[in-house]
Amino acid sequence: MNLTAKHEPAPGILDGKALSLQIRQRIKAQIAEHIAHDGQQPGLAVVLVGGNPASKVYVRNKHQACIDTGIYSQQIQLPETTTTQQLIDRVDQLNADHSIHGILVQLPLPKHVNSQQVLERIDASKDVDGFNAMNMGRLVLRDPGIRPCTPRGVMALLHHHGIDTKGKHAVVVGASNIVGRPMAMELLLDGATVTICHRFTHDLQEHVERAEVLVSAVGICNIVDANWIPRGCVVVDVAMNRDSNGVLCGDLDAEIVKQKASWYTPVPGGVGPMTVAMLLQNTVEAAGL
Repeated sequence: MNLTAKHEPAPGILDGKALSLQIRQRIKAQIAEHIAHDGQQPGLAVVLVGGNPASKVYVRNKHQACIDTGIYSQQIQLPETTTTQQLIDRVDQLNADHSIHGILVQLPLPKHVNSQQVLERIDASKDVDGFNAMNMGRLVLRDPGIRPCTPRGVMALLHHHGIDTKGKHAVVVGASNIVGRPMAMELLLDGATVTICHRFTHDLQEHVERAEVLVSAVGICNIVDANWIPRGCVVVDVAMNRDSNGVLCGDLDAEIVKQKASWYTPVPGGVGPMTVAMLLQNTVEAAGL
């Protein structure tokens, strides 16, 4: 597959909604078979601190996904005033609970809570977000354990559609610990030559114009000018934002992306469903399935 072909591309949709449904159906069957043979039901605990409306929606969606696939779901709602130590104590209880195989502390946490201390307290074998130093470090050292959900979901989408990144120039826009940095490590592990762009990067346009695979994970509508994308580029827009009119959008203008990319993720329906699917996958793997 020539990602840099100069001819007019026939754009392909990286349909995360469809693939995530396949993954969830497979996980459901896997769990049902496991329980039928006297296996323990996998369990996921999601901890929500405060009343962030977006976080509530995310937690509700994750809870429903667990129910749909046969994972035991425990939702823990803590008040906005919860201290770092109180949250750590709750994590310690979950670490010791043998019915819980995965622990997820919903981010962002209130500003007075030390997020890194909390994430580091989660047992690495139950860290289904893949955010603590043990799991992130294993990814860097090319020996992945539990992998961060969104980057893992992106790689699953690419592989499912037969997109080989080996030897290709992949550009990641955004360097967050949640998406950008582990995304770069996933692509590097897959054999790509990786450039990471961030707020201190000079001449973002120059980097984007050389991309064969572009992953944007900033969270600002049109932060990347879609006109910069070279024809035939594979474009993965991780972000989901709302523009000034309240319309859902990613980091790039979707209409221009469709005209220039060989493959692209829709927003919504691209990366978002894959993130949830990979959370479920991480949970059943943490349970030993």
